Amino acid sequence: MKCTVCPRNCMADRTGGKGFCGVGEGFRVARAAPHFWEEPCISGVNGSGTVFFSGCNLGCVFCQNYEVSHSAFGRELTDSELMKAFDSLIESGVHNLNLVTPTHYAPRLAKVLKEYNSPVPVVWNSSGYEKAETLKLLEGLVDIYLPDIKYFESAPALKYSGAADYFDRASEAVREMFRQVGLLETDENGIAKKGIIIRHMVLPGNISQAVKVFSWVRENFPPEISISVMRQYTPYGKALDMPPIDRRLSAREYSIVKEKILALGFENCYFQGKDSAKENFIPDFNLEGLDLS
Repeated sequence: MKCTVCPRNCMADRTGGKGFCGVGEGFRVARAAPHFWEEPCISGVNGSGTVFFSGCNLGCVFCQNYEVSHSAFGRELTDSELMKAFDSLIESGVHNLNLVTPTHYAPRLAKVLKEYNSPVPVVWNSSGYEKAETLKLLEGLVDIYLPDIKYFESAPALKYSGAADYFDRASEAVREMFRQVGLLETDENGIAKKGIIIRHMVLPGNISQAVKVFSWVRENFPPEISISVMRQYTPYGKALDMPPIDRRLSAREYSIVKEKILALGFENCYFQGKDSAKENFIPDFNLEGLDLS
């Protein structure tokens, strides 16, 4: 079957080869372990049960998980092995199952999640470059959506991710996510149970994209919508040779973005400190949590 899961519509036969995403139809995973550096309502005290899927349908030049997204580093897992990894994470006490870069596995993940019936919330942690019709497969199976909206304009989307149609697709996807899960809901301990948090990682030299993205969000969603304005950009991969994204975000740039976003009237915002832009916040991809024998 020719693959049309994501907006790339690469038409690859992933049963015997690889798509634009760099992987076939079977699951390939690089890490399954608690993670403590998501938004506080996601990581909580015990951590978020992150499962990092290999490959990526977007392929940003600056990806901080480069070896996983671009080189598809990871281990092949059957459906039952993936569910064992879920079990191990839940037994460790994590607050949720956090599926990271899952877009290109969406139809198969929908089947697994139907069978698994997770006792903790399921988080869909994605680039936002998705088809609304594909996301409909996940309705009732995903509790929390953590999409990026990386760009508003087509020029930077094309330059950094090779996807001039990025915003058109991401805006449709985020609307579908919101339709499914609505505003963020938390329990008595402040841990997320359901809803959406819209993220944007501010890129150096591209702060206008952040302001335009969140202006659009404010115009199209209630003021109570939860947003996350990420400061953690660290130059990596091809970005090291691509000014202005070959450097970290300056304090002035982030301050300008924060001031303009607060002026838009959002009621639920997450902001990051400057210490978030460090390499040690990037997970080690050493197949942790995948010894399932």
